[in-house]
Amino acid sequence: MRTAGIDIGTTTISAVVMEQEQKRIVVSKTIPNGSFIHTSREWERIQNVTVICERARALLEELLGQYPDIERIGLTGQMHGILYVNKEGTCISPLYTWQDGRGELPELDGESSVSWIKRNLHLPVAAGYGLVTHFYHCRKGLVPKEAAVLCTVADYFGMTLTGRRVPLVHASNAASMGFFDSEKGQFLEELVQEAGMDTALLPEVTSDMDALGCYKGIPITVAIGDNQAGFLGAVGMVEHTWLLNMGTGGQISVLSDTYYEAPGIEARPFLAGKYLLAGASLCGGRAYAILEKFFRRYAMALGKQDEEQYDIMAKLLDTASDQSDRMNVVTTFKGTRVNPEARGRITNISEDNFTPEGLICGVLMGMARELYDLYTVIQSGTGIPVVHLVGSGNGLRKNKALQDLFSELFQKQLILSELEEEAACGAAVSCSISA
Repeated sequence: MRTAGIDIGTTTISAVVMEQEQKRIVVSKTIPNGSFIHTSREWERIQNVTVICERARALLEELLGQYPDIERIGLTGQMHGILYVNKEGTCISPLYTWQDGRGELPELDGESSVSWIKRNLHLPVAAGYGLVTHFYHCRKGLVPKEAAVLCTVADYFGMTLTGRRVPLVHASNAASMGFFDSEKGQFLEELVQEAGMDTALLPEVTSDMDALGCYKGIPITVAIGDNQAGFLGAVGMVEHTWLLNMGTGGQISVLSDTYYEAPGIEARPFLAGKYLLAGASLCGGRAYAILEKFFRRYAMALGKQDEEQYDIMAKLLDTASDQSDRMNVVTTFKGTRVNPEARGRITNISEDNFTPEGLICGVLMGMARELYDLYTVIQSGTGIPVVHLVGSGNGLRKNKALQDLFSELFQKQLILSELEEEAACGAAVSCSISA
C-alpha cells in the first residue's frame, strides 16, 4: 500500500510517498513555506494561511500526478499555533504560530497572559500556545467577530481538502494548544470558561485516527502533531528509544505507557493510548543560526558579501584543538518553557578557549545540553533507560559536530533516523494505522 504524508512546518512544507510494507520512501520533496507576514511588531510571528494551503495542495497534486495509486493521505504540521474559522469553514485570520510572543506581553494591568494563567489557573502554559494566544485576543477584543471555531493549520488544510466546514482535531494537536487534559483527552472547559473564553470556539477532539473525508476519492485521516509524527517516522512504536530532534526548535521525546509530567516536561497524547514524554528547547537549531548571523555581520563589516557562513564555521570546528576546557554557553536565547525570562550567557572564558571555534563549539554544546537536561528530568521521574538514541531534523543531520556532542553527553552512540523528512513520513505511517 502506498500512502502520502504532508508536513506543514514553520519554514518548509514537506511531502513523501511511502510503501508501507517495506517502510520505504518512494519520493520526497520539500519546498519553502514562505508565508510569514512581516509586521512592525518584533514579538509577532504570523503566517498567511492561504499561501500555506495553496503551496501544500500544489505539492500534494504533484505527488498524486506522479503516483495515482496512492491509497491514503496523512497530515501533520506545526503544533501549538491557531487560526480562526467561520461557520462556512473558511479561515478568517492569519496563523498565529508557536513562535508568536503576544502571550508574554505585559498588557493585562502590567501582567502577561502567561503569568495570569499560571497564577490564577495553575496551568503550565507558554507563549505561542493556541489558547494563550486566544486568551490574549479575548482580553484585547481581537477575536474575529465571525469566528466559529479555532484549530491548527494542518487541521484547516484537511478541511480545505475534504470540504469539511468544521475541524476534527486529534488529541496530539489539541493538547498543544494548552488548557487540555491529556489523560482524559479533552479540553479543560471549566478553566477555559474561568479564563473568560467561550468554549463554543473549541474544536471537536478525537484520540483515534479518524478519517476527515476524501480528496479525489482518497481517504484523508485526521492530522497529528508534528512531534508525534516525527517520532512515528523516526522511531515508530518502539519503547526505550529516545528521539533527539533539532530543527527550528529542539525536542527530546520517548514513548511511555504511563502519564508523567514535570516542570518543562509534557505527556503528549500519542497513538494507541500511549504518551510521548517530551521536553522542548525554544531556541533549538535557531541558536546556531543566531551564531551564524553574528559571523555574517562581521564578514560584511570586512567588506565581504552577505553570504552564509556555515561552511566556514564547519572548517573552524575542524581546526579546534582539545575542547576539555570548553567555553560554557547557555543557549536559552528565547527563554525556556518554565522560565520565559531566562536568557543565554557565556562563562568559563579563558585566554585559550576564547576563539571563534571555541564559541562555535560552546554554542553547539549548549544546544545539546538543553535537551540533555530535559532528559535527566524525564529519566529521574520514570526510570526509562536509553537503549537506543536516535537523531532527526536537519539541524542535527547536517551537523556532525553536534551529533558527536550528543553521543558524548548521553554516553550512547547517536544513530540518525533512516527516513529523512521524519514528520512527513510519520504522517504517511499514521494514515495506514487506521486502514
